[in-house]
Amino acid sequence: MKILLAVDGSAFSKKMLAYLSTHESLLSKDNDYTVFTAQAALPPRAKAAVGKAVVDQYYAEESEKVLAPVTKFLLRHGIDAKSSWKVGPAGLTISKLAEQGKFDLLVMGSHGHGALYKLVMGSVVTEVLAHCKVPVLLVR
Repeated sequence: MKILLAVDGSAFSKKMLAYLSTHESLLSKDNDYTVFTAQAALPPRAKAAVGKAVVDQYYAEESEKVLAPVTKFLLRHGIDAKSSWKVGPAGLTISKLAEQGKFDLLVMGSHGHGALYKLVMGSVVTEVLAHCKVPVLLVR
């Protein structure tokens, strides 16, 4: 099975990994894993002020802060996962990758905010569920 793990470095991503580690069928050497994080775009003025090289380095460093611990966790379980990151709105970026990469399953942690918070602030999970045609496993 080809599985996309969407992570953001939060405690909810850690809970998702803990859940996977207790379910052999989800955390198995037989599966093909990609760990993914989306970086929010910096404001255009900030990008213009510091230059493309600095911005690109910033995105790479911030992504590595999120991806490295997950990669280390998976390696401890004998899984050598691919890792990837992109700049863009998290929900849409995750959904697009899940479909374009032809993943069988998308797994992600959920912050579990209430309906009022989602109405006012939006939610990455809500965006993913609205746009993704790949099955999604939410861990809360």
